[in-house]
Amino acid sequence: MKLNYKIIFHFLGLLLLFNGGFMLLSALVSYFYNDGVALQIFFAGIFTIIIGIVAMLLTTNHKKEMNKREGYIVVTFGWIIMSLSGTLPYVLTGSVPNFTNAFFETMSGYTTTGASILNDIEIIPKGVLFWRSTTHWIGGMGIIVLAIAILPLLGIGGMQLFAAEAPGPSGDKLHPRITDTAKRLWLIYFGYTAAETLLLKLAGMSFFDAINHSMATLSTGGFSTKNASVAYWNDQPIIQYIIILFMFLAGSNFVLSYFAFKGKVQKIIKDEEFKLYFKFVVVFTIIAALVIYFQADVSKSSINHSMVWGKSESVFRHALFQVLTVITTTGFISADYTLWTPFLVVFFFGLMFLGGSAGSTSGGVKVVRHLILIKNGFLEFKRTLHPNAIVPVRYNNKAINRFIVFNVLAFFILYMLSFIIGALVFSMFHIDFESAIGLSASSLGNIGPALGSFGPVNNYAALPPLAQWWSSFLMLIGRLELFTVLILFTPFFWRNR
Repeated sequence: MKLNYKIIFHFLGLLLLFNGGFMLLSALVSYFYNDGVALQIFFAGIFTIIIGIVAMLLTTNHKKEMNKREGYIVVTFGWIIMSLSGTLPYVLTGSVPNFTNAFFETMSGYTTTGASILNDIEIIPKGVLFWRSTTHWIGGMGIIVLAIAILPLLGIGGMQLFAAEAPGPSGDKLHPRITDTAKRLWLIYFGYTAAETLLLKLAGMSFFDAINHSMATLSTGGFSTKNASVAYWNDQPIIQYIIILFMFLAGSNFVLSYFAFKGKVQKIIKDEEFKLYFKFVVVFTIIAALVIYFQADVSKSSINHSMVWGKSESVFRHALFQVLTVITTTGFISADYTLWTPFLVVFFFGLMFLGGSAGSTSGGVKVVRHLILIKNGFLEFKRTLHPNAIVPVRYNNKAINRFIVFNVLAFFILYMLSFIIGALVFSMFHIDFESAIGLSASSLGNIGPALGSFGPVNNYAALPPLAQWWSSFLMLIGRLELFTVLILFTPFFWRNR
């Protein structure tokens, strides 16, 4: 079957319309704060919208059906097109030195990685900072899921796109119609963002800081409006606890949030992934807190500036904050954990491979995959003793199809292989071992802060241009869960059949 290129370009044009619309919103913010760049952002939005309209007009007579191959192409190239057009506000305002830096910053935004090349965030115009946070917010739930909510207007079925875009191996749907699912997910996403903005404002943040940090939290992105990230508010614990709460929610399956609002609490309590996710957060926080309290030299980190409610509370808060920010791949910083103890450096590096729940906005491997891997590993002992027995892996009291188990195993192997190759390529740019493995794990897991020269209190400005492009590629394949992008590099994908 030949590829339907018209529907691909038609959909890419639609995505550009979305992008341009959000740029115009950022131009409005720029005009409101009178930061001097409203016109440049406005022109960026208008140009993007015009290109989108032209692409759609030239492909109006497209076929209405979209197959799976076309879905993968639209998702991957949709992300790339959005990132390319998303550089315009940076380039036209001169906020970012060059195109490579602008593309890196934009890709980091859309993939909700949160890695930045900006040395002084606080001098950047507010309209540009708002656009920067907006790229997070769009990418968080998925630009594709956003778009399929209005696909009925175009007469296009969106299930193929949702299958390619939805994070994690589970396919829970809230409603039999995929467009209604997308609308419900976005309603919850928007509601959480509004709620966090209000709470942060009441806790003492300015409205601008509150809305930017809310967008970064719910998308598990981590872009901040302050050079010190959330450590800027270390003397206001309530602000950090609000962010902790919403990081936890953003790292859990949004389907469970829907069930919670419908009063179906039992579904949440019985969900195996959520229970393991909660246990991970609790256990890892206790471990980190104990090590910090008894072994870490807190005078080297920002903890000593935040003893508002006593050392014990401060240690617990920083431990919980850093565990959650790494597990959910948000990437906010409340302290430099690389200065605590060597154990905690390795500890947090290991957490980079965990990830949040499937159906969340977080990156990484995802808790459900770890759960299936662990269960399958234990069952291998039974299969060794009883080779003729049929012992399926069970999840939420249901037997999992063995092909899903194979998919999870293949994903994990491919993920680790991508991490190793990623680190090797970074080392080719004369980046030291600790920094190279940190960069690879952070880029692939969409985390943001890495290790070594690119640790929590540093940024990616020192990364060579080619290394920035490589990091951007790792961010993309990590955000789209490897297969969606890497399948495009296989010869059989492009073979007409």
